[in-house]
Amino acid sequence: MSGPDELRNNGVVKNGEAKRETLREELATGERSTRNRVARSILDHGPSTVAELAGRLGLTQAAVRRHLDALVTDRIVEAREQRVYGTRTRGRPAKVFALTDCGRDAFDQSYDQLAADALRWIAETSGDAAVTAFARARMETRAGAYRAAVEAAEPGSRTEALAKALSADGYAATARSAPDPQQGEQLCQHHCPVAHVAEQYPQLCEAETEFFSSLLGTHVQRLATIAHGDGVCTTYIPRSGHTAPQTTPSASASTAGRNPA
Repeated sequence: MSGPDELRNNGVVKNGEAKRETLREELATGERSTRNRVARSILDHGPSTVAELAGRLGLTQAAVRRHLDALVTDRIVEAREQRVYGTRTRGRPAKVFALTDCGRDAFDQSYDQLAADALRWIAETSGDAAVTAFARARMETRAGAYRAAVEAAEPGSRTEALAKALSADGYAATARSAPDPQQGEQLCQHHCPVAHVAEQYPQLCEAETEFFSSLLGTHVQRLATIAHGDGVCTTYIPRSGHTAPQTTPSASASTAGRNPA
């Protein structure tokens, strides 16, 4: 895992070998490390001019501009007109570079720990039932868009419609046929924004599974979760007239022997 001072690579995706070659070159020459320092300096000191960055980092202004161009392309920083307080002097205001929202998110932050601390406090002061109530309320606040997407879809396309709605929320979800297509489908979430917290508080996964069951109008079975080490969160959704399969020994330890829905 990257440290707190390291910028994650959230740049625009390039294709195949060209991307790998660029990355190898950046690592070999130290370009990426220096680019991280430029972004970190903006994070620490706020919107900065090229001259200010060059002075703080001991680089030439030409070098700073080169790194800024790359960071702008990757949508990590953006150019702005410098704010002037008081009487404005003659001439054009200097251009400053500031982190975008994407740029701030690219640095490791403590959101996961903050969420875990909050849930721990809820559990300690009000009990596990309160954590479950919170998890269900959290899903309910997101219910509107999911419900609208599912209800607008044809009955045979509702799992796919839910997958698209989840993807819009960052879950990178897909729908596919189960091993026996006649029996059901699988809803696969390839990313989970709350996986680190859900590892400690499985109520988040359970509330989500309950919500899927209610939304789709059928009993569903959570087969695997990212929070407990599986590569994908997988939910089995049976077709009408079929029941969910029994959990197998290879299924996630988080769901073995229980059906949270």
